[in-house]
Amino acid sequence: MKVVQINHFSYKAAGNIMIGLHASMMAENIESYVVWGRGRAATTNNEYYMEDKAGVYLHALYTRFSDRTGFASVHSTKRLITWLEQIKPDIIHLHCVHGYYINLPILFDYIRRKHIKVFWTQHDCWSFTGHCAYFELVGCEKWKDGCHHCEQNVTYPTAYVDASKRNWHDKKNMFSGLNITIITPCEWLKNVMEKSFLNQYEIKVIHNGIDTDVFRFRENSVKEIYQIGKKDILLGVASEWSERKGLKDFLGLDKLIDHEKYQIVIVGVTAKQKATLPSTIIGIERTNNVQELVELYSAASCFINPTYEDNFPTTNLEALACGTPVITYKTGGSPESVCSGVGYVLEKGDVVGILEKIPTMYRSKASLLDNNRFSKEAMNSKYLELYKNAQNN
Repeated sequence: MKVVQINHFSYKAAGNIMIGLHASMMAENIESYVVWGRGRAATTNNEYYMEDKAGVYLHALYTRFSDRTGFASVHSTKRLITWLEQIKPDIIHLHCVHGYYINLPILFDYIRRKHIKVFWTQHDCWSFTGHCAYFELVGCEKWKDGCHHCEQNVTYPTAYVDASKRNWHDKKNMFSGLNITIITPCEWLKNVMEKSFLNQYEIKVIHNGIDTDVFRFRENSVKEIYQIGKKDILLGVASEWSERKGLKDFLGLDKLIDHEKYQIVIVGVTAKQKATLPSTIIGIERTNNVQELVELYSAASCFINPTYEDNFPTTNLEALACGTPVITYKTGGSPESVCSGVGYVLEKGDVVGILEKIPTMYRSKASLLDNNRFSKEAMNSKYLELYKNAQNN
């Protein structure tokens, strides 16, 4: 069995899942290959880097003035198809196919002509909308019957015109009538997709998993490094603090807390955001040092995730694995990892509710994560089972 996975990066959340699954397949003697369009160069014969930095830039520029993400990068995608013809995959496993790196009509035409089995993990909602990756913040439901007059065209993937109606119909035609199994990382997205044009396919839930050998409680000197003293750390972590991640709610919470007892620490801010934070909040720019992140989780008394749009945030899992309880909003799949005894789920915007729950948070530093559901091993074994079942059918 030959399996090829495709994603925009070989790192970040979806990329880490792809690379981890690749390693698991190799360990099981499955002929596994990974493809990505942006980031580092390939280091083995089983990796394929599309290597088209100029093409990525032009694709992004094309999107700005056409709103047609996924319809450029022609030459690099043709080179990819030539490579795929040599591999002759039995299964193609798609992850994020947006991100300015691949031409979808060319890729899906190849899949259709070769009758290839596809597994498609949905890391957001982009595949079934006319433009956006998420729509909860604006309460839009046009994606159910046909997008038009998009009010979010200036959000990622940013465009100065609106082609949402055309995009929605093109995606519906392109993604229909194939041998696809959809995988979502949470029940929320499964329920949403069952209302989209992709409901023609079987939709399975496989929760994202994390490496519990890495994410676990560790002794640390975080409070000494940041001169926090005996205060309880209220931690927030995001890859980027956009409006949908709830930075404004941390600012609101900071006005309510007792600063003699609590210290808010926010990880992942830009230098510009850090400069505008009040002096009572410690802002830390994005770190690629996993050890540092684990120590921050371990030092925190509470992890707060006030997200307004999300799929299934692994930050919740990482905090729980380090023994830190979670407070999050009833947003997307975020509540699905926060069961009784490990945190609280509140309505969006309930900053006062966050303040009230903080003193009741669980204090032990034993792992609060359900490894049977949310470990990397549990996730990978479920994917491998899908592959093997597909091979046998």
